[in-house]
Formats: sequence, structure tokens, C-alpha cells
Amino acid sequence: MARGFQNLGYLLADERIVAESRVWIEAVLSNQEQDGYFGPRVNRENNDLWPNMIMLDVLRSFYEATEDSRVTPFITKYFRWQHNLSKESFLPGSWQRVRGGDNLQSIHWLYNLTGEKWLLELAATTHERTADWTSGIASWHGVNICEGFREPAQFYQQSHDPRHLAATERNYEEVMDTYGQVPGGMFGADENARPGFVDPRQGAETCSMVEFMRSDEILLLITGDPIHADRCENIAFNSLPTSMTPDLKALHYLTAPNMVQLDRNDKSPLLQNPGMQLSYETMLSSDPGLYRCCMHNVGQGWPYYAEHLWMATQDNGLAAVLYAASEVEARVGDGTKVRIVEETRYPFDETVDFIIQTPKRVEFPLLLRIPEWCEGARLSVNGRADEIRPKPLKYVLVERDWHEGDRVRLELPLRMRLIVWPSNKNSVSVHRGPLTYSLRIGEKWVRCDGADDWPAYEVYPTTPWNYGLKIDRENPERSFEISRRGMPTHGQPFTSEDAPVSLAARGKRMPQWGQEENGLVGPLPEGPSMSSEPEETIWLIPTGCARLRISSFPVVG
Repeated sequence: MARGFQNLGYLLADERIVAESRVWIEAVLSNQEQDGYFGPRVNRENNDLWPNMIMLDVLRSFYEATEDSRVTPFITKYFRWQHNLSKESFLPGSWQRVRGGDNLQSIHWLYNLTGEKWLLELAATTHERTADWTSGIASWHGVNICEGFREPAQFYQQSHDPRHLAATERNYEEVMDTYGQVPGGMFGADENARPGFVDPRQGAETCSMVEFMRSDEILLLITGDPIHADRCENIAFNSLPTSMTPDLKALHYLTAPNMVQLDRNDKSPLLQNPGMQLSYETMLSSDPGLYRCCMHNVGQGWPYYAEHLWMATQDNGLAAVLYAASEVEARVGDGTKVRIVEETRYPFDETVDFIIQTPKRVEFPLLLRIPEWCEGARLSVNGRADEIRPKPLKYVLVERDWHEGDRVRLELPLRMRLIVWPSNKNSVSVHRGPLTYSLRIGEKWVRCDGADDWPAYEVYPTTPWNYGLKIDRENPERSFEISRRGMPTHGQPFTSEDAPVSLAARGKRMPQWGQEENGLVGPLPEGPSMSSEPEETIWLIPTGCARLRISSFPVVG
């Protein structure tokens, strides 16, 4: 509960959330055993350290928010206990062996605070005993991939071996080249990635989304490479919002780029986990309490994302690496504490403004990330256009003497573009800036379980969804008309009714493309295809706004 939840409390300065999460933290801090171990004794008997890895995340966040003097001695004592274990009994198997990078991160975190050399020995043992992600994919389980693929790059901080850094990128590319040939930043692993199950109807667990985002955030910290920010945004804007109900009270286990009905029926073997509707999970319906892992994991998604909007640079500056309306306070330059207010409606709008608040003149570097998709970014300082021509997938550096009230404006043109997915029937996805667009499908929400304050729902389509797109591949802008509306006053833009931007497009129904008997969307038709149906105007909305969605489209002539 405290993982992500307490972070939310501290980010929002919400005393109720902080107090509720503090109960769990105090219980842990007051129940460490004499030799340093903490946690359920049954886990100690089984030598299962993975639950402890999760709680270490919580304790680290607690320390970063409060600087509570009990935390570092507590974690030090626990790692002393780990250090005294025999290698044979350390990370013997199961989740902990595959996800040892979580342990490694906390060891390096403590080392950076204390500088105690024996921690590097424990880190090397953790790397040695973790499943071998350096040589290849150590597990094809979706969440294992999202947590585990980064481990070699984490150890690179200690080994300085380029092979470790390259291994993490190779892991990512190997997974995405086969199972991630779809929009939304995720890959098909509706439990495990399975050969042949690569269609955009294959889902990703909500757990996988937030863990993949967290891995990108960690890799961004380690490498500074802006590609990890692009990958994190892709998931955050296009996949994560659709996994939850608009009020964030319920979620479904699996989310796919093409998903036209969220019901409780068994979808196996097309989706994995057979017979789940008879046990504790229904895979697709939105429920506030059934999902054994995702309900406890999703809470880290947005808070961790918010925490990583800004990062420090090695030369006492600041870097805006992920864009959102925010405020940051930091000591920069000669140690002066400054505040930067960021005003933007990104990703729905292309302008990002930064207002500097400083008690005196201070010199420091300000780095602003230029996304990979962005050509022609423009920068101005205090209303004067800068001669810098920012390049995609780079940082633009603004280094100057800053004064109270200085303003920086970054413009990131949101141009239309198409991505063709040859390995998935030559389907196409529609993009504008960081957002992917999906067909707007009418939604019928049917209450199926849960308490009145926390209801569960199935969602059924009320409008046709089996459209192919008619597009101008050479000039995609000509195929779409942009319609804008203001941001909703309730603060939740990711709903089909309140989508801030929508696109008018042309399409034709494809009668041969239907649903399976169990309600799952049928496989994509081969494209380009012919259709004798009349051409219609159809509307596309950001995929993050669409609980029912088609975001990989066949192309029709």
C-alpha cells in the first residue's frame, strides 16, 4: 500500500495519505529482528527476499521525503544480514532471482549515501546471483521482463563494462521487435510473451505498464539518454490511462491496443490464464479489488512519474526530462535555492513555459529534452527567439545568469505521423506528438460487482468499431482534421467525453472483421484491403482517453 501511495501523499502534501501510509512504515521500522532481517518469517524460512525489495522502495521514498534518521541504519543492518548469507542461499529462485535488479537499486542507493565499500561486494553478489539478463532474456513473463531487463545497466554503474549497458538495450529491442510491434509502448504478454501471439489484441498487465515506466525512469537516471523518457511517456500517455476507470477506482488486468469489449468471459487460449472468470480474476472487466497484483502495484505509476519530471545535472543545474504542469525547488549554481514553475497542457498542446523564481541573480544550466518525434522545436527566452535549433532526441542547453521572473518557452510542434506495422498485417497507427489516436467507440458501462462506492464494470461497444482507414501515406496531415477543446475543469483529460483533442478521418467498415465467440476482437485483416462499404467520417481520440479502442488500423482502398 505504501509504495506509491506515500509518494502521492508527499507530492500533494496530503496529510491524510501521509498518515495512513506512515502506519505501515512505523510497523516495519519497529519490527526488525536482531540480526537485521525484517518482514514475515515465512519469507525468511523460504529465503524469499522479493517482498523485502518492494518494502525497501517504500523506506527509501520515506527517507527522501523526511530524512528520518532511523532509515539508513535500518537498511544498513538489513543488508549486513544479506551480506552474511551464503551464496547458495542468496536469491535461490522464483521472482527474487529474476527481479534482483530491485535489490541492486537499493544497495546502490545506500552506498551513495554512506560510501561503505562492503555494499559494493553485496551488489556484485546480487548481480551474480540474479538471473542472467546480460546474456539474454531470462524470463518471458511480462512483468519479469519489465522489471528485469534493466539489471545489467544498473550493474554498469559499478562495473563500467559497456557490455552491461548494451545488454539492457538489446533486451529491450529483442522483446519489442517481436512482441511490441503495436502502438502504446507495451508488448503482448497477457501473462507470458508467447510465440505467435503478437497481434494488437494481445494485452499487457497493468503491473507491466507501471514497472516498464519505472525501469525507463531508472535508466534515464543512470544514462541521461532521452530515449528512455520518450519510452516512458509513450506508456504513460497511451497505455496506462486506459487500464483504469476514469475515476481511477478500478482497473482491468490486461490492456491491449485493440480491445472492443471489456467483459468477464474467459478469453483463453487467445489470452493466457484460462478459466480466470471462475477464480479471482476476469482479465478484462474493470474491478476495484479482484486483481491480485495490479491493484497493489498501479499506485506507483503516476507518483513515480511525477517524481521524475525534473532531474539534477552534474554541473549544479536542472533538467526537465518529462513535461507536465509542475513546480520544482532546488539548489543550483552557487547553492541558491530557486523555484521553477512549469506551465503547459502537454501532451495535448505543444507549448511548455518555464518561469524562474530566484531571490538573486544566479548562473546555472537548464536542460530541456527534445523528444524523438519532434522536428522544428523552437526556444525563446523572455520573448526573444533563441538561435539554437534543437534536434530530436537531444537536450537543448540554456545557460545564463537567471533573474527573478525570467521566462523560457519551448515549442514542440505536434505534427501528424503514421507508423506502419509490417509484421502485423501492414496495419497503421496514427500519432500526433507523443499521443497515439484510437477510434472513438461508444461505451456502455454495465455494473457487474463491487460495493456502491467501489463498483466493478463491464464495458460494451454501442457503435461500430470495425473500420479501416483511408489515408494519404505521403502526406498524413491531409487525411485528418484536428478539433480542439479546452482542458476539462475536473482535471481528468483521459476520458472519451472530455478528450481535449480529436481527429476527423475517413474510413470504411470491414464486415469481415468481427469478434470472436468469446467477445475478443478478431485478428487484424491483411492490409491494404478493399471494402465495398461506403466511405464515412470517423473520429479518433487519444488512446489514453479510450477504454474501448482500435489503435492499430487496417488500411482500405
